[in-house]
Amino acid sequence: MSVESESAFQKELVELFVQEAQEWLQQIHVALDELQQTPPSDRHRVLAQTIKVGITNLGGSAATVNLCDVERASFAALPFVEAVQDPSVPISTDDFIALCKQLGHVHGALTRATGLAFEGEQVPAYEEGSSRMIATKELLILLRGLQDQCTASDTFHRNVVQTMVAQTEGLMGGGVEQCNVASIREFLDRSAEGDQGFLQAVRQELPHLTAVLQTLKHESVAPGPLSSDLHNAVERAAQLWSVAQQVNASHVMVFFMGLHSFLTVVMQHRVMVSPDNYDAIQSRLDQSVKGIEDWAERGRAERLAIQGVLPH
Repeated sequence: MSVESESAFQKELVELFVQEAQEWLQQIHVALDELQQTPPSDRHRVLAQTIKVGITNLGGSAATVNLCDVERASFAALPFVEAVQDPSVPISTDDFIALCKQLGHVHGALTRATGLAFEGEQVPAYEEGSSRMIATKELLILLRGLQDQCTASDTFHRNVVQTMVAQTEGLMGGGVEQCNVASIREFLDRSAEGDQGFLQAVRQELPHLTAVLQTLKHESVAPGPLSSDLHNAVERAAQLWSVAQQVNASHVMVFFMGLHSFLTVVMQHRVMVSPDNYDAIQSRLDQSVKGIEDWAERGRAERLAIQGVLPH
């Protein structure tokens, strides 16, 4: 293989590695956020294992493309994961800060090795002395007061405040006396990104799903099982169902699950369906999009309210 070919091949390998690294880092950070909230023991073990596997995969893959600094930084993080993996031992602030700082080193090594800025590279929320702390008990009082106000005025219809109350109660139960305000804000930001990402995905897929439903409605014969458009619609419905699960959009999760099942049956068994049924499904799809928009807006309102009670 010529020098030019080897260089091109190495570039392709690094590009593939970057794609995989983004996915592993996303999984690691989502698990880390949840682990901080003192989940039940079984869930704690699953989250710690997710972080450990993601870091191991990242280090191993970095080794295959000769990114030695990334490999070293990744495997150096494993002892920090092991320090927080036992659910019977409350996670200390020092252990959690140490793990997050090591993950920051991993992000830094990735950026230096690839020249790309990786999402979540900065970890200021967990660095000692870099952000304000609030007593967990004080935070719980503020959140419960906000929850009471919401209940009395029937202001909010999402579960963001309720979730934050439950998480803070879990922290108190786990013996965590101080919460990092920046980490709370980061959690809220990730929640907002999840909402907007789901809404954007639904809006993006709506024209395709609508076109497929209209085509099926007007076909005079049963659809062929290998119709590429129908096959794509089945996959897109499954993807929306999956994302709805990830962001806990339970009000539309069942709908997309049902849409996926319906389109799968039509495709695999070449079922003829009444045009009226397709009209009903289209109507439900349009209503679901409007419902997701309202759902995202209610989530935004709750997050703003939580931000409003946090110390600045």
